Amino acid sequence: MTMLYRLIHAEKANYPIVLLCRVLHVARSSSYAWREGEAARQERRAADDALAHEITVLHIASRRTYGVPRIHAELRRLGHRVNRKRVARVMRERDIRGVTRRKHRSLTRPDKKAKPAPDLIGRDFHAVRPGIKLVGDITYLPTAEGWLYLACWLDLATREVVGYAMADHHRAELVVDALDMAYGRGGLEPGCVIHSDRGSEYTSAQFRDRIQELGLRQSCGRTGSCFDNAAAESFWALLKEEIGTRTWPDRVTARAEVFAFIETFYNRRRLRKHKIFGYLTPSETRQRHQHALAA
Repeated sequence: MTMLYRLIHAEKANYPIVLLCRVLHVARSSSYAWREGEAARQERRAADDALAHEITVLHIASRRTYGVPRIHAELRRLGHRVNRKRVARVMRERDIRGVTRRKHRSLTRPDKKAKPAPDLIGRDFHAVRPGIKLVGDITYLPTAEGWLYLACWLDLATREVVGYAMADHHRAELVVDALDMAYGRGGLEPGCVIHSDRGSEYTSAQFRDRIQELGLRQSCGRTGSCFDNAAAESFWALLKEEIGTRTWPDRVTARAEVFAFIETFYNRRRLRKHKIFGYLTPSETRQRHQHALAA
């Protein structure tokens, strides 16, 4: 019907509206109502175009990873009072999409001779404050020079990456180096739980001795159960989806890409929905906890 109304509006200078409506079998009242509402429709289209521009800027700033929930949260943080359904419609019409996560192969290789630590997490991936629960794991990235292995430690209270290390191997010193970074910058409390899978890196004497030296407590999930370390697995899925799964030309380039993702985007820019604070970055979540403790 919209095409008929536009045709009547375009030809009204050449033919009477009564004749056009009769030939096209359109009620005159409907034609007049459509004409009166055209200004409002143009205004809405202009508003949608402006909103689409804002969404495109935010989507590019998110490395083209944000979907509707985080785009809507970013708009609210910027002071835009916009309905979430409208954001979804505008993104759908402009084909602006977030990323979806893919499955990846586990790197866990259990050491059958080592006695693993007990599971102190029990799939409870929440913490009331930073520095009391960390989860960690190892993943690998393909480069033309070979694999680049990455070990990370996440604080469960903020989901901030507080420690990480990269190397061309995944021996025990890789996870020890990441733990030393987490201890130096994460504000870990005495007795902080350090949770991982039962890979040989985490059951090694070198790693267990370092945990004892730092006054921390080790925790291990069951062999072959990714759900016992789901928070760390979820971060790997997010990282690989948002930086891509291409083969980097060398390890130096891949290291730079990982560093930029963690330090400039994930920890300080990427929004995550907190059950109490709402959409915040991991760094902002840590600040909220610190302000609450100070108060």
